[in-house]
Amino acid sequence: MIDLGTCFITGRITVAYTKMGSETSKLPDLEIEERNVEVTADWTMHRAHVYSEKPYSVSLFVFEPSNDVNVKKTVLLERCAKNLLKYRHPCILKYISSYWSKGSFYLATEVAKPLTHVLQSQSPLQICVGLHSILKAINFLHRKAQASHNNLCRAAIYVSPDGVWKLGGFEHMCPFSKLSHAFLQKASDSRYQKAIAPEEESPESLLSLPTSIDQFAFGVLVEEVLNCESEDEVPALKEFLELAKTQLQNVRHTSRPTLSTLLTHDFFSHDFIRVYSFLVELPVKTEEEKKSFFSCLVDQLLTFPETLVAKQLSGLLLARLVLLDSAAQECLLPHILHPRSENGGNGLLSPNMYRQYIVPQLVQIFCVRDAQIRLVLLKHFKHYFHMFTLEQLKNQILPELLVGIKDTNDLLVTATLCALAELVPVLGAAAVIGGKRARLFTDGRPLVVGHQSRATQLQCDPNGITSCDVQLSERPSPDGGEDHSSSDEETAVWSDWENNGESNVPDSVLEEKPKPSTRHQEKPSQTLHDISFLDIKSAPTSSQDEFNYFQDMEPVISKPPVAQIDQGIEHGVQTHGVTSRLFAVDTSEHDKWLAESDGWGDDIVDWDNNESHKDDLENTIVT
Repeated sequence: MIDLGTCFITGRITVAYTKMGSETSKLPDLEIEERNVEVTADWTMHRAHVYSEKPYSVSLFVFEPSNDVNVKKTVLLERCAKNLLKYRHPCILKYISSYWSKGSFYLATEVAKPLTHVLQSQSPLQICVGLHSILKAINFLHRKAQASHNNLCRAAIYVSPDGVWKLGGFEHMCPFSKLSHAFLQKASDSRYQKAIAPEEESPESLLSLPTSIDQFAFGVLVEEVLNCESEDEVPALKEFLELAKTQLQNVRHTSRPTLSTLLTHDFFSHDFIRVYSFLVELPVKTEEEKKSFFSCLVDQLLTFPETLVAKQLSGLLLARLVLLDSAAQECLLPHILHPRSENGGNGLLSPNMYRQYIVPQLVQIFCVRDAQIRLVLLKHFKHYFHMFTLEQLKNQILPELLVGIKDTNDLLVTATLCALAELVPVLGAAAVIGGKRARLFTDGRPLVVGHQSRATQLQCDPNGITSCDVQLSERPSPDGGEDHSSSDEETAVWSDWENNGESNVPDSVLEEKPKPSTRHQEKPSQTLHDISFLDIKSAPTSSQDEFNYFQDMEPVISKPPVAQIDQGIEHGVQTHGVTSRLFAVDTSEHDKWLAESDGWGDDIVDWDNNESHKDDLENTIVT
């Protein structure tokens, strides 16, 4: 059966096509919890989980017909599914899917709990907000859809996880044009008996005022949920309760006030109601309205109880449209995403409330693959990441962050890397970046030892890294331009690079090196705070396999060239292959004189005693 439905949402109309009741609309990988949430005469309600690319949870209504069931009950839940699909509103239970499978009918909606399960824990203000939501949903059906709900009661209302009351139970809904006495009588057995209006017995009354059925039922609903509540928290509560009893349940249907006029009652004039209503109807607000609303929203939220804001508004304040709104990003989100510190700060919620209501929302939002939403979360990540548990950070947040570093958006990658850096001190680098790590960087600062005591020579910073308490000047280039005034200091610091294996460390330090021990002797534990364990060794001699990284820094002093004199005649005298230096003394004349003379001869006399020979020798030398 093909259904062409007009889907209404406040201020907008769309057209939806769906194939109702077929196997093709079955949810993939659906896991249904065995425990029932609600059991009625027509169906059972379960919590179910859909495992797809983006897993999510649903509320599943299941109708299992028996052999003796009549045709009316068979189509009851299917009619409810068609109406939920056709009429859409923020205060109406959201339709997801419906189908027949193995003889049973399934209706999947957004996650919600029956009002009867949570009504006892609702505060008067929460009930006031809830009635306001239901009133808007009924008013929408009357004015926009031109239809009557016909079964307004507590059993037809569901509450979403963020505390919004949603109108369901659309199995008896009927357009005004088809509403008749026969239709109501046929469905009377399945409707809430206390909410059946007296005028249903008169067909003429229904034709004149079809909205009167829901007006009477709403009066009964108000009396049931507000009968035991006090007026301390909500203004005009008693007046509104009296109106519901006397006017809305008036026997004369023409004397009942229209539901649209009730929206302006003092009971709904609370500031919290206005804030709540605006957030619910945010899709239909103009940009100017949203800008004006968000600019003063924080001041209004501070006037409400913190628990009420956390329970009732946390989901709405972190809705998609809020996260994407520029005015909300500037004026609201810094107060919502930042938890309140012990010293105060701009945070709206205390850490306990933040962990209980905001953190579950953030875990779900991190699964959304929207670049703009992820950028908003990453912008404030450093302010709230410590609110997550280690298990949440490791198993839910970290995997989603790692997806972001693979995106083609450079801005998103940059913000993701900054967020990952915040997680390193918490989860450790091994958990954040994975893989094997090694110590690839060392502390290359030179160790300068002077005449000070060891306690003043080395200091340890808070991170446990040993540092020198000496101010070192930058070493000038080795290719000239050195400052001669600092040559002595630099020579003391850098001389160990040029000592050819000889250490330049003072003897006072060398004496503190532990003495050699046998192979089986246990070494004492070494710490950064004790210089006695510094192992000072001589630099190894260079070999052919070692590359000298400082060879360009060594000065080169060339020797003067050596002249090789070939055999030949030099100054007229044959040298007989003797090799001499460039500046050698010329002895050729002396050699020639020796060759021509007979030498000293055999008549060598005592030169010390013979004065004449001394005179002859002096004359010879002078000559």
